[in-house]
Amino acid sequence: MLDVIYEAAAVADAEIRKLLRDPTEMFSRAVQPVLWLAIFGQVFSQIRGIPTGNLRYLDYMTPGILAQSILFSAIFYGIAIIWERDLGIVHKLLVTPAHRSALVLGKAVAAGMRGLVQAVVVYLVAIALRVDIRWEIWPMLTVAAAVFLGSCIFATFSLVIACIVKTRERFMGIGQLLTMPLFFASNAIYPLDLMPAWLKTIAIFNPLTYLVDALRGAMISGGQSVYADTTSFGVMLLVFAVLLTLASRLYPGLAR
Repeated sequence: MLDVIYEAAAVADAEIRKLLRDPTEMFSRAVQPVLWLAIFGQVFSQIRGIPTGNLRYLDYMTPGILAQSILFSAIFYGIAIIWERDLGIVHKLLVTPAHRSALVLGKAVAAGMRGLVQAVVVYLVAIALRVDIRWEIWPMLTVAAAVFLGSCIFATFSLVIACIVKTRERFMGIGQLLTMPLFFASNAIYPLDLMPAWLKTIAIFNPLTYLVDALRGAMISGGQSVYADTTSFGVMLLVFAVLLTLASRLYPGLAR
């Protein structure tokens, strides 16, 4: 177990070093949440057609946009693995004695760190727009944990897709196909109660729903979670464990 942790930490360190050498991707990813909050959120705050209780709609949607930012950033994480395969890096990693689960876990941890950077950006935008954020220690730690775990989930899901399709063109097509359905089939920008029964059923099986729910209860003053934190984090941990196991089994096949 300690060997896996050490190996995963080494992989995560290498991934984070790559990000520090070229942080432009993080800045480009920051544009989307700014547009959603500054334009979409401001406009729909005037409509008052979506029941959000005592919250302004902008406040209500801010946790959802943070979750969206994490999803859109992490879901394309797997394309880097395809590049690494084409450059021969994956082959070199697979001949090392490192556990396959450590290789996947390390990349997931690095994605979690990227997600925390995305969260800082969204917080800065939210402050500029005067969103009523909770600044207590425990809620902020809960947000950080949810962001980290959510990033790990969608990055690992991305790795699974990359291991199956194995080409950049197919990966980009599937990634673009999945992002918007995952986003709209969640409670990111409207409550579950507004959904038709069939969409609500899909949302219940969507891990993004539980990420948004955990964020909404912890991030915003007056924000209410539909599920308890133990339920949301329990579901996310279970999904991550399943995806980690699946990606670890598929990862060696990427080199073929």
